[in-house]
Amino acid sequence: MYKFEPLLKQTLWGGDKIIPFKHLDTQMERVGESWEISGVNGSETIVANGQNKGKSLNQLVREQKEQLVGKENYERFGDEFPLLIKFIDACQDLSIQVHPDDETAHRLGKSRGKTEMWYCLESASGAHLFNGLKKKITPEEYQEMVENDTIVEALASYEVHEGDVFFIPAGRIHAIGAGCFVTEIQQTSDVTFRIYDYKRKDKDGNCRELHTKEAAESIDYTVLPNYRAGYEPKKDEGVQLVECPYFTTAVYDLTEPMTLDYSDLDSFVILIAVKGGGTLTADGDTVTFQKGDTILLPATTDEVKVEGTVRFLETYI
Repeated sequence: MYKFEPLLKQTLWGGDKIIPFKHLDTQMERVGESWEISGVNGSETIVANGQNKGKSLNQLVREQKEQLVGKENYERFGDEFPLLIKFIDACQDLSIQVHPDDETAHRLGKSRGKTEMWYCLESASGAHLFNGLKKKITPEEYQEMVENDTIVEALASYEVHEGDVFFIPAGRIHAIGAGCFVTEIQQTSDVTFRIYDYKRKDKDGNCRELHTKEAAESIDYTVLPNYRAGYEPKKDEGVQLVECPYFTTAVYDLTEPMTLDYSDLDSFVILIAVKGGGTLTADGDTVTFQKGDTILLPATTDEVKVEGTVRFLETYI
C-alpha cells in the first residue's frame, strides 16, 4: 500500500480548506489543488512510506509494471500511470473550460484527452458549479457568446452539496465555482482549453490566454436534462458512482469492518478517504486511513480490510 507526498499547488483562485482537510503541518496560502497521485511529467508524486519511499510514481510503474497497474493497463498505458487524483478548493470562480477527447487531443498534438469526475466535499453554502449545456447552441453561436460575454447563459448551473457527483466526459463544458471543494478523478492529462475567464487580469495586469479555437474543436454540443450523477447513498456497502472506459468509481460509507475482495480485478485500486477515519490492512501491512488520505493498492493486492468509521472513494480501471 502506497501513500504519496501531496503536491500542493498555489493558485490565484486557491482557498484555505486543503491543508486542514489533509491534517498537514505547513503554512501556505491560496492552495488551490493537492495532487494526490500523479504521473504527469514534471508533477510526479513521490512515495511517502515503506521500502520504496522517495521513488516517483512513474519510477514504480517502470520497475513493477503489470504487478503495480495490472496486465491490461500496462499494455494500454505503458510506463505512465493512467489516473490523476486531486483535491480542488476554489475561493474564486475558475475559468470556463473544456477538455478534448483522445482523438481530438492527438489531432491537436497532445498526448491524450481528459475525462474526469468530481465528488463534492463540504463546500461553502450556496456554492455553484457549471457542468454541460442547458440549451442547444451551434458552433457559430458559441463563438458569438464567448465574444459578447454571455457564454455562461448557455451553461447548466448547480448548487453543490456534500456527496454530489458530476461526471465530465471529454467535450463537456464545465467550471468549478467559488466556494466549491471537490475530489477530482481524471485521466492522466493536463490538457485544458480555456473558453472564458471573465476578462480577469493576473498580478501583472495581463488576461490569461484563451483557447477559443481549440475549444471549439473539442466541444460536445449535446444537451442533457440533468448532469448531476444520481445514486442512492447506503451504509456498509459499495455504491457505484461512475463507470467509463477510463475509470470506475464507487463510494463506501462504513460503520463496521469490511473486507474488499480484489482477487478477480486486473488493476491497481485507489482509495480516497473523504470523511472519518480508520485503518487499512493488506498483505500483513496496516496503515492509517483518515480524511484527506489517498492510498494506492498494487494490482497484486487480493483483499484489503477496512476498519473504522470512514467514507471513501474507490477507483480503478
